[in-house]
Amino acid sequence: MRESVQADVMMSFLVSEELSFRIPVELRYATRDPYAVRMTFHLPGDAPVTWAFGRELLLDGLNMPCGEGDVHIEPAGPDGLMDVHIRLQVAGDRALFRASAAPLVAFLDRTDRLVPLGQECTRGDFDGDLEDALDRILAEEQSAG
Repeated sequence: MRESVQADVMMSFLVSEELSFRIPVELRYATRDPYAVRMTFHLPGDAPVTWAFGRELLLDGLNMPCGEGDVHIEPAGPDGLMDVHIRLQVAGDRALFRASAAPLVAFLDRTDRLVPLGQECTRGDFDGDLEDALDRILAEEQSAG
């Protein structure tokens, strides 16, 4: 049985209203982390940057503005399902990307075939993964202090 799906899409990195350029972005979904999707942005001259966020956030953002904190996704225009804006921010730094909705919908459809929405709890070891992550964080804090 397949454990993951991947898709490569081109997105526009919107530097300003006058300047944008196309970049490759890798989308990944794995059954071991059934709630999340990962996007790896390949910006020219920089190391690839990966962001992980909720699969449901990406799905909801295709139809309406959504997201809190560092990730916001919304339709780019009133027509819906044409293009999507994805805004990522860390502290005061922001990056805005524009993607065609069609490859995102196709990717989400493939993830749904692996793990249907609403059945994520039947996959993965959420409690075990959370415990491992907390142990790593505590160990890092203790070694830094």
